[in-house]
Amino acid sequence: MSAHGRNGIEVAVREHAALGEGPTWDPAAGRLLWVDILGARVHTYDPATGHRTVMATEQHVGAAKPRVGGGLVVNLRDGVGSYDPDGTFGWLLRDPVPGRRGNDAAVAPDGSLWAGTMYYDETPGGAALTRVAPDGTAHTVLGQVTVSNGTGWSPDGSRAYYVDTPTRRIDVLDLGEDGLPVDRRPLATVEEGAGFPDGLTVDADGCVWVALWDGAALRRYTPAGVLDRVLPLPVARPTACAFGGTHLRDLYITSARTGQAAPHPLSGSLLVLPDAGTGLPQPAFAG
Repeated sequence: MSAHGRNGIEVAVREHAALGEGPTWDPAAGRLLWVDILGARVHTYDPATGHRTVMATEQHVGAAKPRVGGGLVVNLRDGVGSYDPDGTFGWLLRDPVPGRRGNDAAVAPDGSLWAGTMYYDETPGGAALTRVAPDGTAHTVLGQVTVSNGTGWSPDGSRAYYVDTPTRRIDVLDLGEDGLPVDRRPLATVEEGAGFPDGLTVDADGCVWVALWDGAALRRYTPAGVLDRVLPLPVARPTACAFGGTHLRDLYITSARTGQAAPHPLSGSLLVLPDAGTGLPQPAFAG
């Protein structure tokens, strides 16, 4: 049974994840996927039954997303790999760089994976956002970023949203016919003292929900960049959010314990706000 908190927030999975991240609803399996990056674990949670699984990965795992044919695509320390339904692993894109790892990732409307990187020491400008096609072909979408984080698409697929965390911005990217950016500009900026933008999701109204690391809150911005909702949270370091459950009405929120001298007892848990709105169906990786 989930525990109720302020603002209707409930605990979906009580966990001590070092760096919980990347919640993703898998409609084919009726479950939520999320990762503990530094714990090198992929978690699943079925809200209908409460059933959970935990799978260890051999490297730090920035994101895990469903594949069309079953299994997972994962953004790891040394590149992007895939797990077949039977657990067999293979690399799609292997590009190890000392001190660098995979971070947040998202599947585009065309079934490609947009996978971000960062350096462990957050070397400025040392990372990138890369589009990985189903066949493993890679194209740099954005270079010279520092901490590649939230990525999402507008309901009509004409725009993408993106966070490079230290900039404090949520950017909007107009997309060309090939699905790649032709323009990048700020949608909104998170003010000093309110935390840093991390993972994001886009709802059916085209609004952008973003988790604020060190801000203990989620924010929702309209497509025009107007802040129209703030959701306080019991954890200082929420990391990302995604809609899931029946009719994509429930908003799931991952969180982190790392780097805090006295984390909240719920830090590292998977939280949920039931009936928060309506999400967009997320495509599976086509590879």
